[in-house]
Amino acid sequence: MSFDPARFKREERAGYNLIAARYAESAALRTGLNAALIGAADLQPGQAVLDLASGPGVLACEAARQVPGGLVVASDIAEQALAVGRRRAPETNLQFAAADAERLTFADGAFDRVLCGLGLMFFPDVPRALAEMRRVLKPGGRAVFSVWGEEARAPLVSCALQCIRRILPPPKVERLSPFRFGEPALLRRTLEAAGFADVDVHVHVLSCAFDSSQAYWQAFRDLAGGAAAGLSRLPEATLARLGEEVAQELAPCRQGAGYVAQSEVLIASARV
Repeated sequence: MSFDPARFKREERAGYNLIAARYAESAALRTGLNAALIGAADLQPGQAVLDLASGPGVLACEAARQVPGGLVVASDIAEQALAVGRRRAPETNLQFAAADAERLTFADGAFDRVLCGLGLMFFPDVPRALAEMRRVLKPGGRAVFSVWGEEARAPLVSCALQCIRRILPPPKVERLSPFRFGEPALLRRTLEAAGFADVDVHVHVLSCAFDSSQAYWQAFRDLAGGAAAGLSRLPEATLARLGEEVAQELAPCRQGAGYVAQSEVLIASARV
C-alpha cells in the first residue's frame, strides 16, 4: 500500500469540513489541553499569532483572548471548518485564512508565535511544514505543538482505532498515524533537525469521562478529522455496531458505571 499525500489531504479536508460544527461544540473535552498549549506559548499582549490546523478555531479563540491589541490568524485547509469558526468567534482580533501548512501564504517574519494543536502528525511533509513555520516566525519567535503520545498511552484515540481494525476490513488507502510523533525523543529530534532551538517537550494528561461506550464513540467521531470522512460512508448499522463493540477496547478505562480515558499528549515548544 503506497501513501498518496494529495489524496490524504483531500480526505482530511473533507473530514474536518464534515465534523466542523460538532468539533467546535465538543471543545470542552480539550479545555485543559488547550490551556496547557497556550501556557507553553507564553502569549503576550500585542503579539501576532498563527494557529495552524485550526479547524473551527477553538484554540485560536483562546489565543486571541491572551493577546489584546494583537492579532491571531486561524488557518486550515478545511475552509468550511474555518467558516464555522468565523460565525462563532466573538473576538475582534481573530481572522480566518485558508492555507496549507506546507505552503503558507504569509510573509517572512510575520508572527511572534505559531501554534499547532494536534495537527503536526497529519502533515504529509513535516520538514517542509516546519520550514514554513520557521520562515513566518520573527527572530526569537516560538512554535508550540501538541501531538498524541504513544498509542498505548492515548486511549481517547487508540480504543476507537483498535475497534475499527478489529471490525472493518483493512483500509485501501494508507493513512498517517496519529501517534507518529508519540515518542518525546523523536519529536525533539524532528524539531531540532528543522532548525529549531531551545526545544522543550513535556507530557500533558488529557482526562475525558464518558457515560457509555456509545458516548465515547460519538466523541471520537467528533474529533476524528480525516477518519470521519471514511466513517461517514459506512452503513448506519455498522456505525452502531462500532459504538457497541468499542466497549471491549474501552474495558481498561472502566470506572464505575462509565469510562475515563486518560491520554498522554506531548506538548513541545521551540524557538527560531
